[in-house]
Amino acid sequence: MSDATPTSDEFQALEQKVLRAVEIVKREREARAAAEAEVAALKAQLAEYASTTGSQVAALNKERDLIRQRVESMIAQIDELI
Repeated sequence: MSDATPTSDEFQALEQKVLRAVEIVKREREARAAAEAEVAALKAQLAEYASTTGSQVAALNKERDLIRQRVESMIAQIDELI
């Protein structure tokens, strides 16, 4: 055998390295897919939270305006008494 021809042991070692590399790539792809799914779920949660928060702020602003009108009305009634 010449020096350029790999031995059976060298070929097996190379084969094991390739198999380990393939397994690492598979695991990394699975981890990436899981992370992407988690990001998508978190984006959906954030959008829902933003929508809910926006609705709550709008409702609170409306309630504040109604209270302001009632207070102004009471002040006007008190002014009429004075």
